[in-house]
Amino acid sequence: MKFIRIILFPLVPLYHVVTWLRNFFFDHGWLKSKAYNKPIICVGNLSTGGTGKSPMIEYLIRLLKDNYRIATLSRGYKRQTEGFVLADAEANANTIGDEPYQFHSKFPEILVAVDADRQNGIARLLNHAEQPEVILLDDAYQHRKVKSGLNILLTPYDKPYYRDFVLPTGNLREPRSGAKRADIIIVTKCPAHLGRQEKELMVSRLGPDSHQQVFFSHINYSGKVYSFKNELDILDLPKFSLVTGIANPKPLKEFLVEKGLKFDHLEYPDHHEFNSRDIEALKKKDIIVTTEKDYVRLKHIAQLKEKLYYLPITFELDRPLDFENRIKGFLAKKA
Repeated sequence: MKFIRIILFPLVPLYHVVTWLRNFFFDHGWLKSKAYNKPIICVGNLSTGGTGKSPMIEYLIRLLKDNYRIATLSRGYKRQTEGFVLADAEANANTIGDEPYQFHSKFPEILVAVDADRQNGIARLLNHAEQPEVILLDDAYQHRKVKSGLNILLTPYDKPYYRDFVLPTGNLREPRSGAKRADIIIVTKCPAHLGRQEKELMVSRLGPDSHQQVFFSHINYSGKVYSFKNELDILDLPKFSLVTGIANPKPLKEFLVEKGLKFDHLEYPDHHEFNSRDIEALKKKDIIVTTEKDYVRLKHIAQLKEKLYYLPITFELDRPLDFENRIKGFLAKKA
C-alpha cells in the first residue's frame, strides 16, 4: 500500500488543485453554501479518518443535552439504506451505520439521523415535531453546501495535518489551508500528560489565526469491560481476543499492553462489515474484547453474546471550561 501511494505522488498536485479550487469557489460565493438560523456545529477533519470524531460528538452531546434538544446528523457510512433515516426503536448498524447507532444506543433521548445530503437532512430535522435546538454535524467539514455556525476541526497527535499530504499519497481530503475555516482546532489522541512546551510547539506549527482556539485532548479508557449483562474489571480478564474495526487501533493496543494483559489481535479495516467467515472465526474465541463501535455491529449475534465485551472510552480536553465557554458563547449568539 505504501509503495502504491508513493508511485501515485505525481497525482498529488492535481488533487491539491482540484480541492483548492472547490474551496476557493465556495469561499467567494461562486458555489453556494446555505446558512441556518439554528445553531449548527460541525465536527470533522482534513484527513480520511481516525481522528476521534465520534468521541467528540459524544462529548458535545453530554455537554449540551440537559439544556438543549439535540440532534446529530451523519452520513451513515456503509449503511444498507438510502436517503434520510431517523433512528427509532428498530434502528441498527445496518439501517443507520455503526457510529450513529452508537449515538442512538447511548443517548436515546436525542434525535439521531443520517443523510448523505446534509441540506436535506437538516431540513427534515427542522420539520420534525420535536424540532432540535442544536444540530451536530458528524464528519461534515468538507460538506461546503452547508454553512455551519461553528466548525470544530480534529487532527491526531501522531500525524497532524501539517505533517501530511493530500490524497492519494497522503491522507488529507483537502489542502492544509482548509484548516483556516475552523473556529476550534483540537489535537486528539495526545499522551495524557502532554507538556506545556510541546503544546506550544504544536500550536506554532498549526499556525492558528486570531479567531481560532487550539485545544489538546486525550482518550481515557475505562477500568472495566461490559457485556450485555455483565461487567469485568479489566485486570481480571484472562487471555482474550481483541477485535477492532477502527481506523487506528494502536492507542488501544498500547493501553492493554501497558496493563500487562495477554491477548491476540484480530484487526479489521475501519467500519468493517463482519461476514459469515469472520463470525465463524469469532465463535471459536473464548472471550472477545472490542470497541463500542464494533460492539454495536456484533452484539446482535446470539452465539457471541456471552463472550463479547466492549471497553468504553471518554474524551478529555485540556481546558474544558474554556471549551465550554466557547460553545455556550456561540449558542448564546444564536439564541
